[in-house]
Amino acid sequence: MKVSTKGRYGLRILVELARRYGQGPVLVEALERSQGVSGKYIHQIMLALRGTGLVRTVRGPRGGYELARDPAAVTAWDVVAALEGNLEPVECVLHPGACARACSCATRQVWEAMREAIRTALSSFTLEGLAQSADSQLEELNYFI
Repeated sequence: MKVSTKGRYGLRILVELARRYGQGPVLVEALERSQGVSGKYIHQIMLALRGTGLVRTVRGPRGGYELARDPAAVTAWDVVAALEGNLEPVECVLHPGACARACSCATRQVWEAMREAIRTALSSFTLEGLAQSADSQLEELNYFI
């Protein structure tokens, strides 16, 4: 399984929103500068995330994007699954009927274990924890400069 740029950038952008949680909406221009992602692509990502209830849009001159939920309650799994859709490593894990051998295939357990490992790993990270990690990394950089 390979996570697309949409999934990778989306998670980074939401970590940035988590860092600024409670400070009001974040301008797209600020996200462009901090994440090195074009405004057009940010809008595409946010449209997908808004549909899942992870972010909200605030219109107007001081508008932008903000998290719709507490960053402690949002996991990397929530974000990546919202942007990537099906995260199953092979079709038969999600749809056993897609393969005539699904019921008797010895390797299917490998793919099921892989699915669970991916879900467990991504679910173990919250936006709050990732934001704290990002803040401490920035503090370390500032200390050494």
